[in-house]
Amino acid sequence: MKRIMIDYMKCDGCKNCTAACMQAHREEQGTIYDLDLTDPKNESRNHILSDGRGGYRPIFCRHCDLPECVMSCMSGALSKDSVTGVVSYDVNKCGSCFMCVMNCPYGVLKPDTLTRTKVIKCDFCMEKGGEPSCVKNCPKKAIWVEEVQA
Repeated sequence: MKRIMIDYMKCDGCKNCTAACMQAHREEQGTIYDLDLTDPKNESRNHILSDGRGGYRPIFCRHCDLPECVMSCMSGALSKDSVTGVVSYDVNKCGSCFMCVMNCPYGVLKPDTLTRTKVIKCDFCMEKGGEPSCVKNCPKKAIWVEEVQA
């Protein structure tokens, strides 16, 4: 199984990962140069927080071994692939109860800002080949994909 790993000590808060995520999931075609960072349709699946001491905390979906989000999902919208380890979200099954948001131990999942009817969640960029855009665009190598045992 693959998992996104984080070394927060290497993160300089540049937010290249956030912009890359927004670009990868934008609805309209375009380049990173015309990406509207304020458009809620382009919400990132990850975010970077200041630790208040000059450092940063990258907040990413861990695709946990025993994902609380999946276990708390009453509608079956969230599931974990036993082969890839990726936790997937099916918007058509989602009941918008947000139990997954409340139960994520890392505070990653969130309701979408625009409609508050679906969950914004990392999909590991599976439609773009499975190498997350955030990882590809981290200049400090603070995030990376690692093969782990289940």
